[in-house]
Amino acid sequence: MGSVGWSRLQFGFTITYHYLFPQLTMGLALLIVVFKALALRTKKPEYDDLARFWARIFGINFAVGVVTGIPMEFQFGTNWARFSNFSGGVIGLTLAMEGMFAFFAESAFLGLFLFGEKRIGPRAHFVSAFMIFVGSWLSGYFIVATNAFMQHPAGHTLDESGRLVLSDVFAFLFNPWALWQYAHTMSAAVITSAFVVCAVAAYWTLMHRHERHARTALRVGIVAGLIACVMQIFPTGDQHGKMVAAHQPAALAAMEGKFETSTHAELAIIGQPNIEERRLENPIVVPHILSFLAYGSFGAQVKGLDDIPHDEWPDNIELLYYAYHVMVGLGTLLVAIMGIAALLLYKDRLMRTRPVLWVLMLSFPFPYIATTAGWMTAELGRQPWLVYGLMRTVHGSSPRVSSGSVAFTTIGYMGLYTLLSVLFVFLVGRAVARGPEHHGPEHQGENDAEHEPKPQEA
Repeated sequence: MGSVGWSRLQFGFTITYHYLFPQLTMGLALLIVVFKALALRTKKPEYDDLARFWARIFGINFAVGVVTGIPMEFQFGTNWARFSNFSGGVIGLTLAMEGMFAFFAESAFLGLFLFGEKRIGPRAHFVSAFMIFVGSWLSGYFIVATNAFMQHPAGHTLDESGRLVLSDVFAFLFNPWALWQYAHTMSAAVITSAFVVCAVAAYWTLMHRHERHARTALRVGIVAGLIACVMQIFPTGDQHGKMVAAHQPAALAAMEGKFETSTHAELAIIGQPNIEERRLENPIVVPHILSFLAYGSFGAQVKGLDDIPHDEWPDNIELLYYAYHVMVGLGTLLVAIMGIAALLLYKDRLMRTRPVLWVLMLSFPFPYIATTAGWMTAELGRQPWLVYGLMRTVHGSSPRVSSGSVAFTTIGYMGLYTLLSVLFVFLVGRAVARGPEHHGPEHQGENDAEHEPKPQEA
């Protein structure tokens, strides 16, 4: 596979595993603020209880996210030295801002939130929750802005040595690609957290435990999840897709399995791309829709791969095509699940509709899979470029690092992350089994009573 191939595999594996954790913390940061705001407004203690409970889950995710994020920083130097040398004068800014400001703010206020509530009072406790939210979402923006530069470079020039230097901070930080990619990424994070919150609440309801808290968590999770699901499709998904169509036509064609340029282009619902024969086999299509989604006109021309130089094609069209369709398919399913749950919640029938509660409990892996497929779509679609139009992936690796060394460390990461996964599942499982701590006079005795066995429904 070669050093470049192993370096790509290692970074792909480590960043995929790492992102399982920040997507939940970023989404939970918003929901914890919502729980704290509702606690201040309504004075109902279950909102505070849920904020404390999910802050504990946040803390576990945050810790694992930090541990798994550090190796990626080192990989820029060990495996991608030429890329770092070429682009460090630009992307070093956002990577440094993420670490120096957003990360430390998030860390400091998380400690204050977890351990300082009795000392600082309810309003200051809410402020600490809000600062966790600000820190985590700022951190997300700086990382997305870095990736957006690799997708659609802006605000740079080349110096005399041929390296990138920052020429316009505003254009770099507020790259239009970054703005829409960030909105799309953060709505996905809220979807993930909403489904996790609903899954835990549905589990408590089905087990007849913490039922007051479960009802509250389901209401907040479903409302937040439905809003985020809609935003994921429109406007964020729609506008991000139009950015891909305008600036990465090869990626769009590969995502849709489109080989021939045409007007009134059809949208492929399913099919199998045959690269050798340059066609999509067994397709199910919707006429004219791709032209409209990509360019806002049913008669717009969509470029096919046949009209793009072969050396600018994504290097794994099959995987890109299926990753994109998995993302879209699961995104549609998530909207349907949240829509049905919201309707039952509105009609006050959700807590009695056990099949939907089971669906909510078991569907929490779907946002993780959809998000992973989405990032695979973005990164595979950018190929063969490391920085789009400026540096190819094959030119960005470390020439003195052998493929054997990268393979060895990749296997090591896989082993370590397996052990880390076991520890993570144990800690989160124990927290979920324990549930929220109840406070307030109306909850006296519930901590013990809810652990008593209850008769099952017929």
